[in-house]
Amino acid sequence: MKKVAIQGVRGAFHEIAARQYFESMEIEIVPCITFCDLFTAMQSGTADCAIMAIENTVAGGLLSNYTLLQESDYRINGETYLRIQQNLLVLNGQTIDDLEEVHSHHMAIAQTRQFFSNYPHIKLIESDDTALSAQQIADNKETKRGAIASELAAEQYGLHVLARSIETHKKNFTRFLVIEKDCKILENTDKASLCFSLPHEKGSLAKVLSIFSYYDINLSKIQSLPKLGEEWHYLFYVDIVYDKYQKYSQAVSAIKPLTINFQVLGEYKKAITI
Repeated sequence: MKKVAIQGVRGAFHEIAARQYFESMEIEIVPCITFCDLFTAMQSGTADCAIMAIENTVAGGLLSNYTLLQESDYRINGETYLRIQQNLLVLNGQTIDDLEEVHSHHMAIAQTRQFFSNYPHIKLIESDDTALSAQQIADNKETKRGAIASELAAEQYGLHVLARSIETHKKNFTRFLVIEKDCKILENTDKASLCFSLPHEKGSLAKVLSIFSYYDINLSKIQSLPKLGEEWHYLFYVDIVYDKYQKYSQAVSAIKPLTINFQVLGEYKKAITI
């Protein structure tokens, strides 16, 4: 049985993503409170791999997670996209008028503010995790409090779904990465995640992008983050999609001399998006 670390407690969207990705095999969920804890769980042997959110179509990228991955010895071995449906969970018998507070992760709150604008008497309070907010209501029998979380969390903790699909944007997807220590490099991959910095000179990024274009490689994402300790220098996180591994390999060989601290963060099969 594969032990999969997730950020959050049972019922979190990370658990749903893990079960979606590993649908053909039995897995054991290893809950972790923070994203840092995912890597600690793998290092200690508590988990064999981890599922980590990296970006959301509404809230954008989780920038700190790029840094965690880049500074670790772990690599991306796969990905999955999950449709995020946010729900308002309460104890049985509670109504919307009874609620004084609703707790959840800051991203879930950001995704549902429009719904709560119709209920100005409810105070929105950030927490570490969506499902943890649901668990606390159940454990402490918290009346007058709600949680924004998944339907799986409602089932897990015996809560009532007071309102379903309260997210503002219905095309709300989160991309999750599968992180492992020992990733076999397979030539049937069609996606790679790269990280590098560039010389602080004119046209340095354009040269790299032109090489990708020359080898018919599609740039599906580019994210820049400041390079700590080096003013006005940046790390670029790039996702590329390719049809032929040989062309991808040739492109990597061509851009390496133009970059600084080049890293392959993972080579894997791209997930099907809806």
